[in-house]
Amino acid sequence: MIFANPHYLYLLLLLIPLIAWYIFRLRTKQATLQVSYLEAFNAPRAKTLKVYLRHLPFVLRMATIALIIIILARPQSTDNWDTRNTEGIDIMLSMDISGSMLAEDLKPNRLEAAKEVATAFISGRPNDNIGLVVFAGESFTQCPLTSDHAVLLNLFKEIRHGLIEDGTAIGLGIANAVSRIKDSKAKSRVIILLTDGVNNRGEIAPVTAAEIAQTFGIRIYTIGVGTRGDAPIAFQNQFGNKQYTVIRDEIDEPVLKQIATITGGQYFRATDNASLRSIYQEIDLMEKTKISVQQYSKKQEEYLPVALLAFSLLLFELLLRHTWFRNIP
Repeated sequence: MIFANPHYLYLLLLLIPLIAWYIFRLRTKQATLQVSYLEAFNAPRAKTLKVYLRHLPFVLRMATIALIIIILARPQSTDNWDTRNTEGIDIMLSMDISGSMLAEDLKPNRLEAAKEVATAFISGRPNDNIGLVVFAGESFTQCPLTSDHAVLLNLFKEIRHGLIEDGTAIGLGIANAVSRIKDSKAKSRVIILLTDGVNNRGEIAPVTAAEIAQTFGIRIYTIGVGTRGDAPIAFQNQFGNKQYTVIRDEIDEPVLKQIATITGGQYFRATDNASLRSIYQEIDLMEKTKISVQQYSKKQEEYLPVALLAFSLLLFELLLRHTWFRNIP
């Protein structure tokens, strides 16, 4: 048993002056009676139960006050530490949000399909620290490494095309993710890079960024997303009507494979929703690291039994004072 507010227990010291005051009153308020003949009082008389229990109401009152003070101190049940082995690594997701990610060869489009599959991947790894970087013509951190996956998933919902200038800065997407994960103390650090294009923006070349990641021992899995050949993409004409055009397959697979090779990762190609899901499932199976974790269950408040006992004692004391120990004026 532990207490959330142990300093309140010092209030128990107040019982000492209360008890002293009760004893003082007991000695100064003894009834006296003057009589001329004492022989009648010399005969021994049996004491009744009421005499023996005359201090019981006061004892009950002190016990009730003591229990109320204990309630204020918030008693809680103690939990034992549980050391167990679990699986956990640090992962940065680096996701392309350029205009070509709106192509609808994946349903409803590449970007939404990537968000849906990544969300399921995050939900399936509760022991990992996971963060999110997005890139197009520039790159920024949508969410740093966190174990609070509820926050991360909410930020995932806010990803959309147009947040940053259009283009495909793969090198910046990698470099930004590296800067967020390089100081991690995890045994395994991973970047999952998803893109559908060719690097055409940014000051850092993708291969250079991969070499930086390799120096920090960071592994990069690269995913090229998009069908082989032409893919439909919607746009609005000058009248605001939705029309379709086609874009060609321009994924720079040689560079993505080189990035994966340099860092000890692997390259994957997702041509539809099913293959994208299977890629994340494969990465999920490959990236399992045993770590020792100490856990304890949430503390439980234990004031309710104490409160019920205090209420019962107070009720019993009031009952005695107004019945058996009632004073008649």
